[in-house]
This record gives sequence, C-alpha cells and structure tokens, in this order.
Amino acid sequence: MYRAVNILTAGLLAAGSSFSTAALAEQRPVVVELFTSQGCSSCPPADAIFSELGERDDVIAIALHVDYWDYIGWKDEFGDPAHANRQRAYAAKAGRRSIYTPETIVNGQTDIVGAKPMVLSKAIASYKEAGVRMRLDVERAQGQVQISGTVPSGTVSAMEVHMLHVIPSHVSKITRGENRSKTIEYTNIAQDMKTVATWDGKSPLNLSLEASSDQPLVILVQEAGAGPIVAAARID
Repeated sequence: MYRAVNILTAGLLAAGSSFSTAALAEQRPVVVELFTSQGCSSCPPADAIFSELGERDDVIAIALHVDYWDYIGWKDEFGDPAHANRQRAYAAKAGRRSIYTPETIVNGQTDIVGAKPMVLSKAIASYKEAGVRMRLDVERAQGQVQISGTVPSGTVSAMEVHMLHVIPSHVSKITRGENRSKTIEYTNIAQDMKTVATWDGKSPLNLSLEASSDQPLVILVQEAGAGPIVAAARID
C-alpha cells in the first residue's frame, strides 16, 4: 500500500560510479526523484530500492522528503514544504488530483507509485535510449559553480535551472509514528533545492553561482512548469 494525500487538502538497479569536481551531462544521465517520508510506513521498501541507484553513473538519484505526513506522529528531519510543492507541480502538469508517498518521478515525466523495481528499471532504460537534447557542463571550485550549456536541439522552450545539494547517506532512528522502532538508512537526500535561473533556450547558457555547501551538488535543466528534465549533472 502507498499513502496518498489530495492536493486540494494538503541489487536490480546497481551498477557504475560517481562524478568528481567537474561534470558533463552530454550522455544525459537519467534523473530519478523519490518523494518519500520518514513518517510513511509504505516508504521503507522504496527507500531501499532507491538506495541502490546511488552506485550508478548513468542515474542521478534525488530523495525529496515531504512534510505532509508529519502530523501522524513523526516529523521527518529532512521534510521540506518545497519538495511537496514540486510534487504537486508534477501532479498538476499531469492532471493528477492527488500526491502520494512513495512516488518516483523519472526525468520529470514518468511517475511510479509505490516500490516497483522492475517498472523503475524499465523507465530508466527507456530514457537512456532517448537522444541527447543539450550539452551541459558544470564545474565547482573554491565555493563557486560554473554552469554552461549549448542550445538544445529540436523545439526550443523556456527552461528553469535548479540547483540543490544532496546528503549521500544518513541513518535515522525513528521512535514514533508509523515507522517507530525502525532504523533506516536514507541516501541522496535533497537539501536547499532552488531555482537559480530561467533560460529562454535560445542563447548559450552561462551562469556563475555560489555553492552554499561542500556536499555533492546537482544541477537540473528542466522545461518550465514542471516539464521534462532536459539535462542534469552531479558533482561529488
């Protein structure tokens, strides 16, 4: 079973390695976003599947902990209302009236509800076969992040550039709520996700930003309005 909330009210996957201080998304790694909660009893199986993705160099895994289950007994230490807002934006884009945990969004387009490793594996494989829409270069040095990209091929549309940090791993002991008495390891936990720029998709992309943390950094270039993710890069 998975948990749902109405928007109006509220080793199968393992392979590969990681990025270093410079990242190139020319091969278009597949972005897998997991919307999860420490307060949801249905989430641990999905969290475990998601953890296996961290070893792949063709996937960028991002766990976005939501806060809308905090009221049932355990406040998620990583919960952020911005993550729930992002999930709602995806749902609105797709015409869905409810949001769920656990829910996985692949490349900003395909949603998978619950813990379904085979479905997730097939979705990742299908996006790996898609053509590369843009070249994205990201470098980090001395607290500065340099982002550059070429004009996407095909249809040009308005883009948003998102930046976030991720905590690679954290073990939590949960003492209340639906997962009480459980000790769970969470991986690739999203922190400080924000939209750092908009882009018309016509001129070359060139940005210079400050990095607020030494944690691994992820850059997403996404069609505006919770659209498809065009390119992504991660720097560890």
